[in-house]
Amino acid sequence: QLQLVESGGGLVQPGGSLRLSCAASGFTLDSYVIGWFRQAPGKEREGVSCLSSSGEATHYADSVKGRFTISRDNAENMVYLQMNSLKPEDTGVYYCAADDLPFTVQAMCVIPHLYDYWGQGTQVTVSS
Repeated sequence: QLQLVESGGGLVQPGGSLRLSCAASGFTLDSYVIGWFRQAPGKEREGVSCLSSSGEATHYADSVKGRFTISRDNAENMVYLQMNSLKPEDTGVYYCAADDLPFTVQAMCVIPHLYDYWGQGTQVTVSS
């Protein structure tokens, strides 16, 4: 059974950092596009960052470029989202998602509905 489990969320002050983790089981991540999405209360789910199955292509939302970094550890079957210089507007529930559709990471990052597999989410709150 394919499963994704996020962890690493929490409460952090503006300017702080968090590293989110996404553990995969039932499949190997290097065969799938992986996306990190977030959803704030009352807002649509939005793509934050995506990584191609080869690991060679990445995409970041303009709002997080230069602050967030997506990475993958094939040996551990984990995906990470390093978040630095956090802002209050980064607050939301963060989800990792996986799918093997043959689209670009740019496309996979703007259309959440393309993904079949989702984790349960982890809350990130940026507040002083």
